[in-house]
Amino acid sequence: MGAWEALQGQPELWLLACAVVGLVVGSFLNVVILRVPAALEAQWRRDAAEFLELEPPQEQAPGIIWPPSHCPQCKTPLRWWQNLPLLGFALLRGRCGACGKSISWQYPIVELLAAVVAVWAGLRFGPGWTAVGAIGLGWTLLALTVIDQRTQLLPDSIVLPLLWAGLLINVSGTFVPLEQAVIGAAAGYLSLWIVYQAFLLLTGKHGMGFGDFKLLAALGAWMGWMSLPWIVLLSSVVGLAWALLLLLARRMQRDQPMPFGPFLAIAGWIHLLESDTLLALLA
Repeated sequence: MGAWEALQGQPELWLLACAVVGLVVGSFLNVVILRVPAALEAQWRRDAAEFLELEPPQEQAPGIIWPPSHCPQCKTPLRWWQNLPLLGFALLRGRCGACGKSISWQYPIVELLAAVVAVWAGLRFGPGWTAVGAIGLGWTLLALTVIDQRTQLLPDSIVLPLLWAGLLINVSGTFVPLEQAVIGAAAGYLSLWIVYQAFLLLTGKHGMGFGDFKLLAALGAWMGWMSLPWIVLLSSVVGLAWALLLLLARRMQRDQPMPFGPFLAIAGWIHLLESDTLLALLA
């Protein structure tokens, strides 16, 4: 009997494993969320200095592995127990043990959401490689959501591998037939690109970033072209409702840009797991 077959008869163990691994991966996602944009910005500064024939900046771009986790305020390295997902934050009572500065709530929230993503997909698909693929997609979308919300960036170093992973995982038709995945990738990019060009032509303004095109292409690669209208519709409705809520609460100015990537990511994730439920509600 294989490992997946053994876990079929122990759903509680399977979901517990999903939750524990999700918490650990959530801690790693926090590193990705903070360091990938910082590394991009450092590279842009070096490129700009080289183009302008200026002295290159002496800063060292952060890597994913090095330097070790540390307090962003005082730079004190964290002890092993301070890195424990959720527990480290609770034991420190939300403050750095060295300088006493507050620790961002982003850390435990991302860890908890990574566990929720894993358990949700594990419950939906059961033990197997399909669940593993769905969980990986969910974790990546979670990281992209927080990065875009924080910086209004959707890094190619994350989005493009996600697109290729969607095509590769569907070679065997894991989520959709391969031809639907290929068309979904092309249609996802072109559909938002056309909307972008039309908006630019009518208003002279840039309505969204190219990262949004690539993200929808990646979602099309994972879920096929037939998912795209639902993802765009759901993300647009949720994004509009959120913008109106922020405007009414005076938390956002009328002309203030708002990232669209988080709404695409959330809509894509919901469609992957709950498309049958959504169709039943609309029937």
